[in-house]
Amino acid sequence: MLDPECFEYRREFLPRTEADGLLESLWRAISWSQQEIMLFNRRVLQPRLTAWYGDPGASYSYSGIVLDPLPWLPRLSELRSRLERDSGRRFNAVLANAYRDGRDSMGWHSDDEPELGPAPFIASVSLGAERRLLIRRRPGRGRRPGPSMPLILEHGSVLFMKGPSQRLYQHSLPKTARASALRINLTFRLISRDDQRLSR
Repeated sequence: MLDPECFEYRREFLPRTEADGLLESLWRAISWSQQEIMLFNRRVLQPRLTAWYGDPGASYSYSGIVLDPLPWLPRLSELRSRLERDSGRRFNAVLANAYRDGRDSMGWHSDDEPELGPAPFIASVSLGAERRLLIRRRPGRGRRPGPSMPLILEHGSVLFMKGPSQRLYQHSLPKTARASALRINLTFRLISRDDQRLSR
């Protein structure tokens, strides 16, 4: 069972027909690229496609790369406004991930970069093929990671990760032979730095 202090999952955040259209239009419109990241002290290609959109100055860095935001696409901006109204939170950037089939994946990690602040609120929208997200307690001093909890991320759903979720938990999207179709994941975030003034 998901920790309600940290996670909230909504299966039908977007109606089916709207989610279908959004998947098709964003696959065509987003400027996808395959980034190199640092993994175990060597540079490797991420096993997925990514793109970073946001307000001017909302740069983001992880795994040895720095992402400068592309200007908002209309469909992404509309979705951001909808999520802000629904959650009562503000977002100024979105990381788009495209998983072309079951061979694309994401390893264990927490979204705990300094730009996200001590308790980030992240809205993660799923479009396309269903995939299994794994969530586990983070390892600590002398403590192994906790057992993984699976969550099937459905087409048109949203997962809110909030409060101490990134401090207490890790998540991953493992490879699978079952998924052969495209999945797009949009994780909306608020980037803030002491030396930046981000405005809408």
